[in-house]
Amino acid sequence: MSLIDWIVLGVTLLTIVIYGVWKSGSNKNIDQYLMGGRSLPWYHVGLSVMATQASAITFLSAPGQAYSDGMRFVQFYLGLPLAMIVLCITFVPIFSRLKVYTAYEFLEQRFDLKTRALTSFLFLVQRGLSTGITIYAPSIILSTILNINTVYTTLFIGGLVIFYTVYGGTKAVSYTQLLQMSIIFLGMFFAGIMVVSLLPNGVGFGHAIKLAGKLGKMNVIDWKFDPNNRYTIWSGLIGGFFLQLSYFGTDQSQVGRYLTGSSIGQSRMGLIMNGLVKIPMQFLILLIGILVFAFYQFNRPPMFFNQYEVKQVKQGKYAQQYNQLEDQYAAAFEQRKEKANDLIMALNSKNEQKIDKAQSVLKLADKQAADIRDKAIGVMKLNNDKANPDDTNYVFLTFVTHYLPKGLIGLLVAIIFLASMGSTASALNSLASTSIVDIYKRTINPHATDRNYVNASRIATVFWGVVCILMALYASKVGNLLEYVNQLGSYIYGTILGVFVVAFYLKKIRGNAVFIAAIITEISICLMGYYKVVAYLWLNAIGCILVVIIALLINQIAFLQPKQLDLKA
Repeated sequence: MSLIDWIVLGVTLLTIVIYGVWKSGSNKNIDQYLMGGRSLPWYHVGLSVMATQASAITFLSAPGQAYSDGMRFVQFYLGLPLAMIVLCITFVPIFSRLKVYTAYEFLEQRFDLKTRALTSFLFLVQRGLSTGITIYAPSIILSTILNINTVYTTLFIGGLVIFYTVYGGTKAVSYTQLLQMSIIFLGMFFAGIMVVSLLPNGVGFGHAIKLAGKLGKMNVIDWKFDPNNRYTIWSGLIGGFFLQLSYFGTDQSQVGRYLTGSSIGQSRMGLIMNGLVKIPMQFLILLIGILVFAFYQFNRPPMFFNQYEVKQVKQGKYAQQYNQLEDQYAAAFEQRKEKANDLIMALNSKNEQKIDKAQSVLKLADKQAADIRDKAIGVMKLNNDKANPDDTNYVFLTFVTHYLPKGLIGLLVAIIFLASMGSTASALNSLASTSIVDIYKRTINPHATDRNYVNASRIATVFWGVVCILMALYASKVGNLLEYVNQLGSYIYGTILGVFVVAFYLKKIRGNAVFIAAIITEISICLMGYYKVVAYLWLNAIGCILVVIIALLINQIAFLQPKQLDLKA
């Protein structure tokens, strides 16, 4: 990056931290520290909810996901508006009326302490692991730019977020997220414009979309019902609905965002805003990935985008083989570029016969280039069997750092940092609130002063920050970050949601029944996920339904009278 980019990056990050600390004010009690005094307006709530979900993974991995797999990931979000409606009707008024700090407090009132402790534990495990991944995402950027190990950049990013989250609490998180999302929307808008402007003369936005469509990238909707297919309209509407309902309704990182609303109405409006804006936002971010894909049909991309892995193989004993494959890839690209131009000409002619022929030839050229790339990945694995063969996290970053003008590079890199800081800060705040409210305050020190709880919350924030950083150091091995973080959530969210569904709607079921049901379900879901019985989105629906069914059965057996048993015998 140039000096201008470094200045833009540094000023943006410094402004966010100073602004958050300044606006947070002093936190005299636990309600102010964890809930922001429950005083924030709906637009604060809405942007905070969006910023918590839209981590650096969204802006770093989503364009790469579209580049490699097309637009079909957008179906993942189709259940979101439905989930927001259910939340507004059911979850928000109950949580707000009870004045709870965490979602899990309600479960003790409804069931018992052990059910509250189990769901709190499941949340802490899931959120602690996934937050590590959100910290790792921007460390990739610094690592790539500075050409240093991600260990050092991960420690820097994690430390920066821990600082202002520990100092400012929920208000610092919310106010920084408000500014972060404003900058993010602006930056991504400019990024989309720049991709289109960098396309060759005679190739416009429409051409780019049509070309990507001819190569199978505009696969927005898939109507086929296939439980093994990760992204279809059915997995999005059904599995996605259960995932989003559990995430926004039972994950403290989100519940803590909308409980800061000044009223039930403000919280509801914030969630509705999220439901209306999120899908178009995600569609446009994926569309940027499609435009980058079209751009690289005319401008040679790296054979492998993760230059750290490329450097490793070029310094090893397989360097000559890899270099030969790079030469073959360069020649294959030139052929593909020629065929891409032919397809553009055919599209301009509007002759369907010519279009079909040009499409077939381009697909063949694209496959030849892909085969060479696969061979190169095989060589990388021979050189180092621990090498990461998934480079989708680096696609958008490579485009930004190589082709965008000075200043805008710094802004877009700052955006990815801001997104990571926003979601990580929310997560650390929620991990601290769950640890203090559901464990420390409830079972260890129930009669301490407010000052003691605030200090304990700060210590918990630091503790979870360290845990998440350690997880981030492992995250380089997990492949596409966007998919992995959602897969991780799908192992746990369904079970937690099932417990809340029973709590809200099945009043006769007691704590022992739902506790046992949750344990059985979680073991079953982990086994199903491990053996890949179905695509991961379906695990959310299956987990929720299993908890409800098993709890009903256990409760029925437990309350059968001896006379009834004799009759059945």
